[in-house]
Parts: sequence; structure tokens; C-alpha cells
Amino acid sequence: MTTEPQRHQRITRLAPSPTGALHLGNARTFLINWAMARRNHWRVVLRIEDLDGPRLKNDADRLAIDLLGWLGMDWDDGPTWQKADLSPYHAALQRLAEAGQIYPCTCTRKEIERAQSAPHGNEHELRYPGTCREKLSAVNYQPSADHAWRFVVPEESVSFADCFAGPQTINVQQQVGDFVVATKAGLPAYQLAVVVDDAASGVTDVVRGDDLLRSTARQMMLYRALGLGNAPRYHHLPLVLGPDGRRLAKRHGDSRIDTYRRAGVPAQRLIGLIAEWCGMGERRAMEAAEFAEQFNPAKLPHRPATLSEQDDAWLRDGRPRAG
Repeated sequence: MTTEPQRHQRITRLAPSPTGALHLGNARTFLINWAMARRNHWRVVLRIEDLDGPRLKNDADRLAIDLLGWLGMDWDDGPTWQKADLSPYHAALQRLAEAGQIYPCTCTRKEIERAQSAPHGNEHELRYPGTCREKLSAVNYQPSADHAWRFVVPEESVSFADCFAGPQTINVQQQVGDFVVATKAGLPAYQLAVVVDDAASGVTDVVRGDDLLRSTARQMMLYRALGLGNAPRYHHLPLVLGPDGRRLAKRHGDSRIDTYRRAGVPAQRLIGLIAEWCGMGERRAMEAAEFAEQFNPAKLPHRPATLSEQDDAWLRDGRPRAG
């Protein structure tokens, strides 16, 4: 679907990453994002975030596009792939380098772990102690297998009002320190790439899981450092968890959308379960268009959804019977 953008039209994006197959948690966030867009006449951009080289899965991008369409979602622009053109990211990194706002870093994860002065709350994000900051100077950006590039984070807090999670204040320096904006693989890191892409697409509204709430302050800093104007409005939604209260993952069984599809579960059944999780009444099969028509953000629970064995059984009960 392609239409001409209207002046001052709000824009959002669906941005799957082909690091694995879409599961019910991904589908819930994408469906809510799409429903908000269609109800409010926002433009929808489809972007494939394919920069996480080692974790990419073959054909996962095409499968994600296929599954979004199978569930009933559409978009106005795209799909585009980040890897198709790295020049916008390199231009942004050069701009930051010339301004003395990034520096090369040769530290390994093990070295950073050894430098931790206290246990860290997030095992995937260690606070960087600034070991290589002494290398800071106005330089040219050059991709290298020998070093990553880090953004100089000031000792200050960033405050913003999340449209769903409410008021937030985050001190990035205390949280993660100077963070990576380009990897040793010569690729832009997530924090930089998403800012460059959202700004280029004119994205005004970002709807995503609240596991990325911590990232927002970093991205707002990059918007400011790159002179890209106002950051988007952010809407961070609760995740889908397993019965043990942990983020939905393989340990909870196979919750991949394609697995349900191949097992004969209708898309309308999956949407019906997501609708119940979204406070839309008793579960029943429904089309994506009906979901969008009935979805009300004010009724969306602020607690995470939980995929139970009973939920899985209800989905599979909807499979067509032979004979």
C-alpha cells in the first residue's frame, strides 16, 4: 500500500529485526502499533533492522514481512533494509567525530566486566567506566576491526514524558556510561542507526516494548548531538512474559507465529488472544481490521501479558478439523 504523505502527518514504523522468527510478543507490539496508526491516520513505514550481523537468521526478514501481512497488517512505505545503504550512518558518525563527541575504544567485554565497581542490574548492558575516553579528540571516523566507537555521555539526566509509561528521568552516564555507536565490525550500533533512520523517515511516533525504555534517553541525546530536531513521541508497552514471569523465550516453548500458522492456527485466533491481552474483552477470533477499530490505548493494561499453557491450548483448538 502506497499513498502520498500529507503535510504534518504523523508517521510511525514497524521495524522487525531478522535475528529470529516473530513470536507472540513481537506480534502483540506490532499489532498495537499498526492499530494506533490506522485509527489515527498515521503513515506506516516498514523497516528491516538487519545490522546485528552475527545474530541474523537466513530469510528471517522475508518471513517477518510475510507474517505481518498474514496477520492483516499493511504499510505505506517500504520495506527498506538498513544494510542496503550504510552511507547515512557513516555521515552521522563523521559529524560526531568532527565535533569531538565520539572516540575509538579498544576495550573488550571481559575488560569492562573486570572494571565494574558494583554488580550491574542488566547482564546485557555493563556500565562503561570511560577507560578509552582519553583518546577523545576531533578526528575522522574510520570503521575498524580493532576498535568500536563510543559517544561521550555528559553527567546529566534526560527527562521525557512517555505516552504510555509516563514521566521518565534517566541518567545515561550512571546507567551505561559512554555507549557504543559503531561496532568493531564496522557497522553502526542500534542506538545510532535507529536515530538516523527515524529522522530520515520523519518518524513522529515510536511504539515498542518497554525493554527499550532505557534506550530512549540515549537516542534523545543523539538527536540533539546530530542536530536532527525533536525526537519522536515514545510509547513503551509492557512485554509478553512466560508463566514464570520472565520475558517470552524458547524456554517457554515454541511461541513463534509461523509455528502456529504451519500448525493450522488461523491468524484471527492469534489476534483474538492478543485482543484479550489488550483489555478488549473475552477472547474470540477477529480480523486485524476489527482489532484496529476496537483497540483503545486507555484500556491497555500496564502490567505485562502472560502466555499460559491454557492460551496455547485455546489457539490450537481453533485449527480446522479434518473431514
